Amino acid sequence: MDFGYDEKERAAVSHGGRHFLRASPQRRVAGVTSYPRSASFASFVVDRTARSFVRALGSTASVMAAIINSAVPLAARSLSSRATTERVPGCTGVRAAPRSRATLRVRAEAAAGGVGNIREQAARRGTPPPPRQSTRENPSIMAFIKHRRSPPPPTLPLAVPLEKNSLFNAKYTPFNKGDSGEEYSLDEVIYRSKNGGLLDVEHDMEALAIYPPEYWKALFDERVGKTVWPYGSGVWSKKEWVLPGISDDDIVSMFEGNSNLFWAERYGRENLKMSDLWVKQCGNSHTGSFKDLGMTALVSQVNRMRKMGKPLAAVGCASTGDTSAALSAYAASADIPSIVFLPADKISLAQLVQPIANGSLVLSIDTDFDGCMRLIREVTAELPIYLANSLNSLRLEGQKTAAIEILQQFNWEVPDYVIIPGGNLGNVYAFFKGFKMCKDLGLVDSMPRMVVAQAHNANPLYRAYKNGFENFEAVKAEPTFASAIQIGDPVSIDRAIYALKETNGIVEEATEEELMDAAAEADLTGMFNCPHTGVALAALKKLREAQTIGPDDRVVVVSTAHGLKFAQSKVAYHAGEIEGIVGKYANPPVSVPEDFGKVMDILSQRLKQ
Repeated sequence: MDFGYDEKERAAVSHGGRHFLRASPQRRVAGVTSYPRSASFASFVVDRTARSFVRALGSTASVMAAIINSAVPLAARSLSSRATTERVPGCTGVRAAPRSRATLRVRAEAAAGGVGNIREQAARRGTPPPPRQSTRENPSIMAFIKHRRSPPPPTLPLAVPLEKNSLFNAKYTPFNKGDSGEEYSLDEVIYRSKNGGLLDVEHDMEALAIYPPEYWKALFDERVGKTVWPYGSGVWSKKEWVLPGISDDDIVSMFEGNSNLFWAERYGRENLKMSDLWVKQCGNSHTGSFKDLGMTALVSQVNRMRKMGKPLAAVGCASTGDTSAALSAYAASADIPSIVFLPADKISLAQLVQPIANGSLVLSIDTDFDGCMRLIREVTAELPIYLANSLNSLRLEGQKTAAIEILQQFNWEVPDYVIIPGGNLGNVYAFFKGFKMCKDLGLVDSMPRMVVAQAHNANPLYRAYKNGFENFEAVKAEPTFASAIQIGDPVSIDRAIYALKETNGIVEEATEEELMDAAAEADLTGMFNCPHTGVALAALKKLREAQTIGPDDRVVVVSTAHGLKFAQSKVAYHAGEIEGIVGKYANPPVSVPEDFGKVMDILSQRLKQ
């Protein structure tokens, strides 16, 4: 595709052409040469040599002692490094404008008419765009379902650079909008409002609405999978809707997102009598879970704040496994120390080894996730460690892009149901935010009905749902194979209940046998599911049996992690080693001596089946 570069620009962009065009020491994509310059150094930095597997007692004092004892000043590390810049002669940066500007430019000033309340309010900042034309009658998706052909590309070509992007901004505001007037910059280290409630990242929707929905669709579609930093990422292809004020040079990305929306045709047809079942494979990511989507946003903002001179010595989190893996990888990429609190003997070996390999200081604490969460909040209140759990609203800004991506992959058609495994429940609200932004800005005209699936052994939201959300009570989470959602006191309970009420949502649960059988049954059709996806699939089976979900409904099951991270539980299931679980779909290997006749007997018997 010819984007209309002149020869000097073409040479600047193509030189070095490795991943994201970032291989060259000069930032040619941005048209800037950057040279690091040292500044003041931190007095508290975690020594890399001390970042090893540390077993500590479940108390704040012992945890802080373990952290402080491992802290030494590192002369080679600066928390407030700056960069001097100079223009590269002859390079004006990458221009997104195509060659024929008269026919390809999409300007808000040339549009007329408005859509929706927010779009009408946008008139105060610029002429509102024309009404959105509905895509509900577009037959391309059904053609894809029947013939496995990709839907046609959008007719609108690549949009020009956003000329009014200086108007885009985001800030922290209380999740409870009753606390009017309270707001904070994203550059502040703050996690809760004055009354102790959760914060939310609020975007200037009026500014975003200056541009018509067709503009955003074309812009997002054009960026997907490209190598121009950082827009090829599934998260940063939607940068204006995530962290609009951050510099490209501060972004820490590993090409997260853009995950497969898998058409589970055989599984749906044979097991559920469904024709339109899809599985969003969020586990097909750098560290093997959807947590990458949120961590790229959070660590990028931390990287920005450290460059601004904020006294942040490290980032830390409590985790059931996947959060710690994502945090350690992204922090290591940005050369930021990381500390993770893990419940001892309650996560898989694959989840445990990831932060160890990435150089994190790992504290294995004799408690559950809720105990680890309590400790990390107390520690981050005393030490300059930035909290990276979903209590921090920045994570949800990255995670919401998975919802936008689902709409994008359906050619901006809205599914009927989206089923999400629920633990700490931040992802439930993140998906809601993504769908809601698309509706408010006119990219779609409806919202899917959201379903949260919980393990029976850790089901506080399910219990609240059954009593009509009259009251919520935390529970003591019991062991479950779906260990990442083994949480009895979820931080984002209020956010999740709000999302469910707004979408007429449903909450369902699954026992250990139901979730393991559902994952194994789906595996027999070509998938390789984590236990948490098994929870969602088991919930789907119950809703189909109750006829809540119909055979022709379009349903998306969100797979939160890769099955390889939970191979131990799969081995135990197929070996028949799980007490109390028969293993309806177990498929153990057959031991056969080195004898041709016996091998043929086994094969003949199996093939007759």
